Amino acid sequence: MTDYEKLTRETVKEGGILAMLYFDVHAATKEAVQDLGTGFINETIHKPGVVFALGEIEEPMNNGEGKNWSSAIELKILAKDFATLAGICMAHSPFSVEILRPDEIRLTLDDAHTLLGTISSASAEYKRFILTNLAKPEHMAGIHETLAKRAEMGKRLLEKKNEKGEK
Repeated sequence: MTDYEKLTRETVKEGGILAMLYFDVHAATKEAVQDLGTGFINETIHKPGVVFALGEIEEPMNNGEGKNWSSAIELKILAKDFATLAGICMAHSPFSVEILRPDEIRLTLDDAHTLLGTISSASAEYKRFILTNLAKPEHMAGIHETLAKRAEMGKRLLEKKNEKGEK
């Protein structure tokens, strides 16, 4: 058994996920596509919760006019848990995901809470970005007020939870 296989088996036994993620990358030049792909793979390898990742970039192709280049990236990733894999998918939007191991995924309540918190956080960030970049100036004051109220509510809930001694 290889070290890679041993690490994979141990990590999956402890709740890890081995998956293949597929991405597309586009740029103005062949070199830029290769650089973007390489940078993306390198960034993913160093994300918290990633045990290892191995990526392959297909040979970039142009659109026939030589102006727009694109390629596919296959990224095999071993994540320490489902929440890590979900976070990567939310942040980078692969066009396809294939879970290789395990055959079944079970989440503890803590893991489910973490995953739902990550989803909520990402969704709130996307909404904030869209609203602050597309809203008319006369609506911005209301948006900032709503965001401030939400932050204050979150702070109060955390304080209340900490007073009860919960995680």
